Amino acid sequence: MIKQDILEKQAKSIYLSIGTNLGDKTVNINKAKFHLEKIGIKIITSSSIYESDSWPDPKFPKYFNVVLNCITFFKPLTLLNELKKIEILIGRKSSLKNHPRICDIDIIDYDHKFIKIDTNIQNLTTPHPRMHLRNFVLFPLFEICKDWKHPKKNKKIFELLQDLKIN
Repeated sequence: MIKQDILEKQAKSIYLSIGTNLGDKTVNINKAKFHLEKIGIKIITSSSIYESDSWPDPKFPKYFNVVLNCITFFKPLTLLNELKKIEILIGRKSSLKNHPRICDIDIIDYDHKFIKIDTNIQNLTTPHPRMHLRNFVLFPLFEICKDWKHPKKNKKIFELLQDLKIN
């Protein structure tokens, strides 16, 4: 017999996306990685840095983006809270949606499961609900995990890349 609490304490595989378009973007990404490791999130693989235009306003500074494959013991909402703390620690301030930011860390995938949590305080959906539309997520994810499969859409990463509408 396996006790439930033992299963809950197992490490989970996660994919995180880090984006930044203010300040020293390479330093911001490295600071985020440092703080992830500092709180016990083990980085297994990191993609290269990808540069992308700001969306929806390409007049804003370009973004640097990476995707990380990590191991964590945090439950999904606890992980989200810890990521928000790291963003603030690095210097993220409240701003309008899609405006420049010093650090943005998104949970792209949590344990290869579809998760939807809606509370009065927080909302979390994994895989990230718009990740399949974002080349700045798909390309770095493909670099580090060519066999990744979307748990809800049941499509391989290669198929998601083929579906992208590239201008």
